[in-house]
Amino acid sequence: MNRHKKSMRSRLCAVVILALLVGLGSAATAQSAPIAASPPMGWNSWNHFATRVTDTDIRRAADAMVSSGMRDAGYLYVNIDDSWEGKRDAKGVIHSNEKFPDMKALADYVHSQGLRLGIYSSPGPTTCAGFEGSYGHEEQDAQTYADWGVDYLKYDLCSYRSIMEKQVGHDVIKLIEMEKAAYLKMHRALLKTGRPIVFSMCQYGRFDTWMWGADVGGNLWRTTSDIKDNYASMSNIGFHQDGLAPFAGIGHWNDPDMLEIGNGGMSDDEYRTHMNLWVILAAPLLAGNDLSAMSPQTQLILTNAAVIAVDQDALGKQGDRVLRDGYTEVWAKPLIHNAQAIAIFNRADEARTVIVDLARVGVSRHATVRDLWLHKNVATLHGVFTQVIPKHGSVLLKVIQ
Repeated sequence: MNRHKKSMRSRLCAVVILALLVGLGSAATAQSAPIAASPPMGWNSWNHFATRVTDTDIRRAADAMVSSGMRDAGYLYVNIDDSWEGKRDAKGVIHSNEKFPDMKALADYVHSQGLRLGIYSSPGPTTCAGFEGSYGHEEQDAQTYADWGVDYLKYDLCSYRSIMEKQVGHDVIKLIEMEKAAYLKMHRALLKTGRPIVFSMCQYGRFDTWMWGADVGGNLWRTTSDIKDNYASMSNIGFHQDGLAPFAGIGHWNDPDMLEIGNGGMSDDEYRTHMNLWVILAAPLLAGNDLSAMSPQTQLILTNAAVIAVDQDALGKQGDRVLRDGYTEVWAKPLIHNAQAIAIFNRADEARTVIVDLARVGVSRHATVRDLWLHKNVATLHGVFTQVIPKHGSVLLKVIQ
């Protein structure tokens, strides 16, 4: 099955934006504004801490999001990934383990910083790391999360795959129906709590998830396997998101996985390419680095307001590839007020002079073209953009016609 098969079917959500941000509290807020009206922004513990994460790490991450300016740049969710889970009591209620002695107190602390808390589970009996999953306890767990004050749930397929295969073998149609039913069950359980909780579906783009993720309540859904902190992994994921734009929109987003920016496996030019690709894709921006030890350059990449604005644009459109010429790729994303963002990528293993006739991607010769990393307008000669771009580097432009 081709996971990137293009489709003309649009599943853009026809909802009116009454607020850009989901409130922390009431069900009334959930009813008046779509959850995840823009791609969620925040931080996730897995890429740096994996199963070592503790209550103290989450508190420090929240502190660092404030002190670094990330919160003010729009990063709101502090998400605990796998390994927080303890055992269930005699009534079946899930409890956190010794690393997280008081989850309600932790949520209160995160909220006191003007941030939101995320958590992790699986529709299977165990999580990917072997901890307690939500299988058979979906409503109980959803209510527990709501009682704690959780604002975001990452729901990872993990052990549920073996359950499906035992029941229906390799019958693709039945496997899809079972996956859909599992995610829909947790979505309904979250709704029943009355608390607005972002629902992040993590099942690696199996069975063209983007075609049905919104139908089962997903606010975002993974379109790919796990990202790694190297250019090959990041670029393979990012540049294979073409054709998925029709399935993203306000309240539901394609998710090419978390950001690796600042983890040390790529150059700064490659990390800027990572950021440029993800914002053109209207992807969730979930940092995965050690926030307490960010370099100034990493901080600049993650908090560039003009670049983030492309991702968070109120039109709610995902971008797509519009031109490929050898090692050069051009991607474009429509923005409000008839503007557009254009990202130009050099995929070669060496610096190259890249020449792009912007008229080929619908830009008039009289348009204003602004470089969002240099923070200045750039000149074009008869509408032709020319620049030396480093290996694996990129340029992000905002065009106002």
